[in-house]
Amino acid sequence: MAHLLQIDASPRGERSHSRRMTREFVEQWQQHHPNDTIAYRDVGRNPIPHLDEDWIAAAFSPPEQHTPQLQKALRLSDQLVDEFLAADIYVIGVPMYNFSVPSGFKAYIDQIVRIGRTVNIESSDAGKVYKPLVLGKKMYIIEALGDSGLQPGGRYETMNHLDPYLITVFGFMGITDITFIHVENDEYGENTLAESIANARQKITELVAA
Repeated sequence: MAHLLQIDASPRGERSHSRRMTREFVEQWQQHHPNDTIAYRDVGRNPIPHLDEDWIAAAFSPPEQHTPQLQKALRLSDQLVDEFLAADIYVIGVPMYNFSVPSGFKAYIDQIVRIGRTVNIESSDAGKVYKPLVLGKKMYIIEALGDSGLQPGGRYETMNHLDPYLITVFGFMGITDITFIHVENDEYGENTLAESIANARQKITELVAA
């Protein structure tokens, strides 16, 4: 039995393609894996606060030195990290905003990249090195894109800072088994968008069945 964490990062409701696709993914997953457990986090419509000075002071100091104010600063972050670490599988829906992640999802990521929780810093002969702590996990990322041609070999490949960033930041914590599913052409709508949604649904069906 596995534990799956579903995360939606779009601030849109029913008009969100990424949100609809994560829901369909999880529904199919539950049909194939009825004993698995599901947790849900909506950072698009229930925003996570950005980091502040108290958070930084708390995150980079020993817990035994924390005042009640610093303990409070890390309370939500600790909850988010615990929730993140408890999962075996992640299904994340995220739209591309100006070639990268929405600020709300960046705030979430900043809350869970934690020294001593999701990554460590260790000393070596070559100096300090980073050691990922989130290992043996599987991640599916469903992206909603306004255009096409953003993937390797496409005409807008160099403008895609979303996929490389997600690969980097989750890999930094140790999650390297990442599968991307793209819904493209939201700006154009009609047949081009419908075809992309159909392709994404087909890929989801194949991935879940496998």
